[in-house]
Amino acid sequence: MLLVGMLDSPYVRRAAIAGTLLGVSFEHQSVSVFRHMDRFRTINPLIKAPSLVAADGTVLMESQLIIQHLEDVAGRSLRPAAAAARLADLRATGLAIVACEKAIGIEYERKRPEAVRYQPWLDRVREQLEEALAALDIIACDQWKAGPEPWTHGAIGAAVAWGFIRFTIPDAVPADAFPALAAHAARCEATDVFKHWPIDRETP
Repeated sequence: MLLVGMLDSPYVRRAAIAGTLLGVSFEHQSVSVFRHMDRFRTINPLIKAPSLVAADGTVLMESQLIIQHLEDVAGRSLRPAAAAARLADLRATGLAIVACEKAIGIEYERKRPEAVRYQPWLDRVREQLEEALAALDIIACDQWKAGPEPWTHGAIGAAVAWGFIRFTIPDAVPADAFPALAAHAARCEATDVFKHWPIDRETP
């Protein structure tokens, strides 16, 4: 299998980390949807990261669906088995995905010329981002103080989201605004699997 996309994408990074934790064998190619459009188009004409080329050549998109396939291949899930814990993990995963979406929204809006930026939209997106992070901070304080293991998608997603925010838009969220989430992310980043898949914008 082949996972395609840059590790500065939280979706690519989350899929890579999940695949490694599941013990699934795959190759990774750091191909940019901006700088390497022609190369990416040969893999996936939609130029969508992450893309996963499955063993039979099927191309999958969207990190959540890619991770589902990786779990199918592994024959096991990183979701808790108990219903209540599983539901809680789904909620945490959703919050992490929303945090990433809103952070990306802020980053892209900032790339627009200042004259055409829409401040009310930025304010709304920032408020949504802060709400998601606040909820994750509560979860981190309640559930992840002892460390990320056993790994769950919520724990992985929260750490990846925080790392992406600190890497991409650090001025938008104070580093000390969500201390439990920041501490959880730091513990995750110190593990071998997170070190193996570092955020890296400049990988060719």
